[in-house]
Amino acid sequence: MSNGPQSSIQSLVGDALRETSDLARKEMALFRNEMTSNVRTLFIGLALMVGAGVFGVVALFVLVDALVKWLATVVHSEALAALIVGGVLLLVAIVFALIGRSTMSLSTLAPTRTTRQMRQDARALSERVSG
Repeated sequence: MSNGPQSSIQSLVGDALRETSDLARKEMALFRNEMTSNVRTLFIGLALMVGAGVFGVVALFVLVDALVKWLATVVHSEALAALIVGGVLLLVAIVFALIGRSTMSLSTLAPTRTTRQMRQDARALSERVSG
């Protein structure tokens, strides 16, 4: 008769250890998936920043060329067209830079889903142990 309660306690401890191990594995898988997604987002932001740099350099060359033509011809249509093209490219570079900067913010890299899930699991585990 003393073996019955002993084996049920061992069974409960074994179940708790198995569930804890399964929970830890699932939490790690969630963490890996979320970090992979966050790193992918970081690379997209980085690509947009590189794109902004390319468009910025092109805009600078076009604007410099336009300024040189403008000074050489004193306001003819060719210089005006070059200024319009350079201005549009500069606007594209500014938009890319702003989007890239917001995409690469540190808050988007934090594993929020994993943290939230771990809090829920800890709450459920403490309720189960105390209840």
